Amino acid sequence: MPFRRFFERGAKREAPATDDESSVEEFASEQDVEAEAEPDEADYEGDDSAPEDAHEIDWTARARAVLPTGASTGSKRAEALYGDASAVGPTHYVSASGCRVVDPRGDTYIDCIMALGAVALGYGEPQVQQAAMVAIAEGHVSGLSHVREVDLAERLRDHIPCAEMVQFLKSGAEGVSAAVRIARTYTNRDVVIGSGYFGWHDWSSDAAGVPDAVRSLFRSVPFDDVAALEEAARDAGPRLAAIVIEPVVERMPSDAWIGAARELATSLGAVLVFDEMKTGFRLRPGGYQALSGVTPDLAVFGKALANGFPLAAVVGHRDVMEAARRTWISSTLAGESVAVAAASAVLDAHEATDICANLAAIGQAMRASVTTAIEAAGITGVTVEGIDPMWLLRFEDPHRETRFLELAASHGVLFKRGAYNYAAMAHDEETITEIEAAASAALVELLEEENGRA
Repeated sequence: MPFRRFFERGAKREAPATDDESSVEEFASEQDVEAEAEPDEADYEGDDSAPEDAHEIDWTARARAVLPTGASTGSKRAEALYGDASAVGPTHYVSASGCRVVDPRGDTYIDCIMALGAVALGYGEPQVQQAAMVAIAEGHVSGLSHVREVDLAERLRDHIPCAEMVQFLKSGAEGVSAAVRIARTYTNRDVVIGSGYFGWHDWSSDAAGVPDAVRSLFRSVPFDDVAALEEAARDAGPRLAAIVIEPVVERMPSDAWIGAARELATSLGAVLVFDEMKTGFRLRPGGYQALSGVTPDLAVFGKALANGFPLAAVVGHRDVMEAARRTWISSTLAGESVAVAAASAVLDAHEATDICANLAAIGQAMRASVTTAIEAAGITGVTVEGIDPMWLLRFEDPHRETRFLELAASHGVLFKRGAYNYAAMAHDEETITEIEAAASAALVELLEEENGRA
């Protein structure tokens, strides 16, 4: 297997002995799950008798007392992780290395979630960590921009087809919002058509708190539905500022879909934006556009770009990107040099090794191991879907899924509910064998429990 060589070079790191945005479907399902009643904050305030050892603390309950949704990242809430807020499974960690995380009790898990796809090389990858530490030692922020910002922008132009200019920000949601503002400024129009999940910002959200006037400017269309896209474009007419799409949603798109998006944007004078948060530095360093040959006007990268350090890049054609000078897009820490240095180290890795080919091979092996477990258990209503570098476990019964996730965790493996499991360079052959064993044991136990209740 091609990924074995990566670890023979010494990149594998074991977890210490002691002490992640999600798909559209996952986002929608999370909104329907109500959180458990939160414990009174006073339960923890000033309680001198509370145990000091981390493994004795109920971190889930403690989090609910001080965090309104229990976790600052929605997909890391207990009900998002397991489908049930009362599910038995880890919700917090104290350390991460390679593809393994350690919870406050000292239990170690193989992680297939990989920070919601933000980590492709592995947690604590030595070269990335070293680059970050150097940046910290040099002073990672000041009243001036660091030279690394310029260097990284120049390097991204070599990898991303549409990247003639670059603007850095911190998160994917922030980045896509910036791309939309640039597109609206460039076209002097206001309506945006979108297909995919773009984060929580107002321009594309129908969540509570978003004004109707803002919602009316966004038209959502289903993935890979050419007729719906064409109809939305006709309805928008001369007001169409941008077509924003996730080019891959659980499967590769049809040529007709991507071609229609490109043709409609061009013919109507709108800006085509690719959200490459998941596909960038995973399918190809340059994302789906580098694989397909279809070039958008703007694109947004993040997640695996900096191997988990917070960084997003809005990239695009010079004439469109220069519209940023006529509006206002700024963030105090957008160019802080730790994340920029980490991204430079990620680029070094991609330039030295075909990381994306290895991720595909590793993902294929992960999928095959879980498929083997499903077939060996003889269970129905469970399938493995998606593409190799980012694959899904699909359960017909959500209650079954919750119980499987609990059982798999009890056997030392964390799978993602309802969304992607991500291949990482840290998932070696031994790890994949452990994944198959855990999945098999969990599925067999699930069937035994169901048969015992029959």
